[in-house]
This record gives sequence, structure tokens and C-alpha cells, in this order.
Amino acid sequence: MIKTQLYIDGQWQSPIETATRDIVNPADEAVIAQAAEGTRADARRAIAAARAAFDGPWRQTTIRERAKILNRIADLVDRDAAELARLESLNTGKTITESRTDMGDIAATFRYFAGLVASESGAVNEAPHHVISRTLREPVGVCGLITPWNYPLLQAAWKIAPALGAGNTVIVKPSNLTPLTTWHFTRLIEELDLPPGVFNLVTGGAEVGAELAESRDVDLVSFTGGAIAGESIMKAATGNFKRIGLELGGKNPNIVFADADLDAAVDYALNAAFFHAGQVCSAGSRLMVESSIYDDFVARLAARLPRIVIGNGFHAETQMGPVQSAQQHEKILGMVQAGIAEGARLVHGGKRPAGDVYARGFWLEPTLLADVRADMRIAKEEIFGPVITAERFDSEEQALRAANDTPYGLAAAVWTRDLDKANRMSRALRFGTVWVNDYHPYFPEAPWGGYKASGIGRELARVGLDEYTELKHSYINLAPKAMGWFGA
Repeated sequence: MIKTQLYIDGQWQSPIETATRDIVNPADEAVIAQAAEGTRADARRAIAAARAAFDGPWRQTTIRERAKILNRIADLVDRDAAELARLESLNTGKTITESRTDMGDIAATFRYFAGLVASESGAVNEAPHHVISRTLREPVGVCGLITPWNYPLLQAAWKIAPALGAGNTVIVKPSNLTPLTTWHFTRLIEELDLPPGVFNLVTGGAEVGAELAESRDVDLVSFTGGAIAGESIMKAATGNFKRIGLELGGKNPNIVFADADLDAAVDYALNAAFFHAGQVCSAGSRLMVESSIYDDFVARLAARLPRIVIGNGFHAETQMGPVQSAQQHEKILGMVQAGIAEGARLVHGGKRPAGDVYARGFWLEPTLLADVRADMRIAKEEIFGPVITAERFDSEEQALRAANDTPYGLAAAVWTRDLDKANRMSRALRFGTVWVNDYHPYFPEAPWGGYKASGIGRELARVGLDEYTELKHSYINLAPKAMGWFGA
């Protein structure tokens, strides 16, 4: 059985209170690891180490040295990709195919930021001939990075790569449900021989995250997760004026017009909703279909759902694994029942699959709820599970109004052959990413984040690096002369 420790100041350490947490396989509820359960005291030790490293040797590293480190991390991820993918599927329940794809994306993220960092030089501003005026980007300082349970290492990479690349020191706090790939990643970091305190890992519960948000020795906190936890992080962080980045999920409309390629739209609607059992912040669980094709579209979906292969993520034929935890399983079932109580029609799913193989573990059938109205709870709240809710709309204006009527604004999709309509919709939808005739693609070069309650700031792209820097104007007068103004 795996037993993890904390990584603080360049050393593996036990938590002060020596507590552990059982980590379970969501496919069968077997205990697969015991993870160190850190507390506020452990977080304070990590913060102190990160502070000392930032104020010490790490400040002397050059841009080229940091770019080289990021490329080396990418190489190590590639080297251990098979083991990292195995741990990811074992801990999250996702298919091994998905986990392997994640590892490739993680390595690509580090290489992208390595290239971006290597190109940094600042900007020289126009100024008098005796003045050097430069615009510089400098590291923020100590960064607390709090990551979610659904994409543990991918979301960590989106934060770690720009944070280290910009010259910061970090304390990483993974979800206490899925810490295993971040733990193994830390073992890879150990091979780099970084100065002690540059990279720290503190596993544990909410109190660790609270300490990172509240500490005046932490200069930035970046959090990906639920809205309630994000709100508490934001309140704590604003009390000491630290920089914050929040990615808090979404309620993402997938809008299908009658002139769309329906075969493609049906296929992508399934991918949008059931990839990683719907446990994706950008999942297209809110399907909106034009009335003239609504019944046909729902029937096409209903015909595909029974053919989705549910099973252990390590089996080659598996297309969808379990949800991650008992709490998530219960929440999703409760949302489905709430939808039915409000008048939605259960077309398929809504329960645990039949059979002994599904008796243990957190299994759910892929679920389709039709005849959903925009005012229903299931049309407004994030479900975060393998559920599609299908709504009708009669006009472009109605679809746009209903899609934007949400506190969230992370991602949306539009399906149409009319490029003028596609452009109008993509401009008018208030979401951080809008796909047309596609769903889910992202690239390190493109920004990721949302409007409204979906968060603050952006990850990836150039702006993702800028999040971890402070902007400075450096002004050097090479030939100062007395002005002779006061009392001359």
C-alpha cells in the first residue's frame, strides 16, 4: 500500500500530528493508500520554507535556468507517464486512455511555459536619451496552489509551470481525495535538486487551504474547485490583500440549432456530458436543442446511452468509469430526483447499474433528463456527474437569453452551419470559452477561465504566466541634474 508524506523544505516529512487519511479506489472502495494529513501547523512550516527560498537562492536563478527546469520536468513526466496515468485512474476512476492523454497534456504545458519564459526580456520604453525606462515582470513571491480532485495533476501543472517559470516558490495542496499523482510528481521534482523550499507539498483538508489563504507570508493563492470553498478562499485572501486566482466551475450550455450536422452534434453531446463521467468543470451537461429537431435529437441520444460501456477504467473496452466519491454519488442522485420532482422526464439512467460488479464502488448509469425548463434547479446548478438535461428553444434570441441566465460563465458551445449565426452567438454568449461545432478542446496557448461566478483570472496562455508576476516600471536617470526649483 502506498504511504505518502509531506514534502517541506526539500525533505519528506510526517505531519506534526502524524495523522493519515485513507485513499480509496472509486471502482470498488478498496483502500489503495494512506496519505499524510497535514494541518495549519504543517502549512505554516511549508510557507516559512517557501518564504526563505524566495528571499534567498531562488531569486538568483535566471530565466534560462528556469526554462531549463520546466523542460526537465516535462521530460520526467514523459518518462513516468505510465505510472502517473495508472495512479490517476486508480485514484479518480477515469479510464486509462483519458489518464494517458492527461499526461501528454501535462508535459506539453510545461514545455509551453518553458518556451514562453525563455522569451521573456521586458520592454524598453521610449524616454529621453539620458534615461533607461523599462517595463519588467517580476515574480509575485510565495504562491499557494490548491487543486481539485477531478484532474489532480493536470490542474496542478496549469499552476506549477507558470509559477515556477516566473520565479516564484510554491506550496501545492492537492485535494484530500486524489493526492496520489501530485505525490508522485513531487518525487520527480526531488530529482531536480532545486534549492530547499522552492517546491513544497502539503496534503490535508480545508484547514491547509485556509492557512494558505490567510497567511500574510503567502503572496498569491490560486484555487480550482467548488464555489463555496472558493468564496471562503476569496474572503480570507482579501483580508490581507494577496493576489488571487479562482476557477470555480460552470453550468455550460451546449446549444444545437436545427441547421447543425446532427450526427456530429449528437456524438459530441455525449462526449461533452460523459467524458470522465461528467466530472469536468466545462462539461456540457445543459443541452439546449431547437424545438423543430428536439424530439429526434433526444431519441438519438436515448438510443446511444444503453450502449455506453461502464466499467473499470483499466479495461480496454470501458468508456466511462465511476464517479469519484460516495458524497458525489449521493449528490448526483439527489439532483436527478430533484429534476424529476420539478417535472423533468427521465429518459434513461438515474440509478446504479445492475449487476454484482457494480455492487461496490460509486457507479452511475449515464442519465438523460428531457423536457427540462430553464427555471429548474437542474438547469441552473452544476451537477458534476454523468447527466444530460435537455431543454427546448424556439429562437436564437430565446436560446441566448436562457444560456446567459446563469451565475456561471465558464464554457459554452454552439452547433450550426450558419457562420453568421455562429459569430453572433459566440460574441453574445458570456462565457470564457465558446466552441462552435466542437466541444472540450483546449490548448496551452489559449486562455482558460470564466466570467461571473466561474472565477477570477485566467490560466494557460500568456496571461496565465502574467498571473504569477508583478509589473514594475524601472526608471534610471543616467545624468541627473539639479532642478533648482525649491529654495534655489
